[in-house]
Amino acid sequence: MGGLPGPPLPIQPRKRYIFSWHCPDGPGFSCPFLIDTTGAYFRRDGIAGNYLGGMSPPEEDEPDPSDLSVDDEFFQDRVWPRLAQRVPAFASLRRGGSWGGYYDFNTFDQNGVVGPHPKVENLFILAGFSGHGLQHAPAAGRALGELLVKGGYKSLDLRRLGWGRLEVGERLEEAVV
Repeated sequence: MGGLPGPPLPIQPRKRYIFSWHCPDGPGFSCPFLIDTTGAYFRRDGIAGNYLGGMSPPEEDEPDPSDLSVDDEFFQDRVWPRLAQRVPAFASLRRGGSWGGYYDFNTFDQNGVVGPHPKVENLFILAGFSGHGLQHAPAAGRALGELLVKGGYKSLDLRRLGWGRLEVGERLEEAVV
């Protein structure tokens, strides 16, 4: 089976869970998206005391990405205790729904890969943002749009996120082996 010429794109799917809960006495509207030092995170979901959140598991406990079933014990055993420690009102939260989904994880450096493929003409990549793609999407989309329409980066130079760093990394790996 043949692949693309050039260095492999080091992006893999990682499975993550999102949980929802209700807590009328939880943080108010001024509470930002909060990521605790333990890795647990949450944000408000609307105006009725609802929240969304979760956390990434430790690397040794990465869930199998072959299906999107949710491990409800993950919330009960790992996420909820951390949330309740950070926000005491969450000790009495009422759990809602949950879902599993994927994000693209760049195993090389956990940053996006942006720009033209080094060997395949007219192929551009914008992927591998490892969980922070939503934050980077407006800027990355604008930069790639400029590259496609204007022939180069104009307002934001993303060449450092290009394929070149993957080729260097591949050569370094070969030299070590």
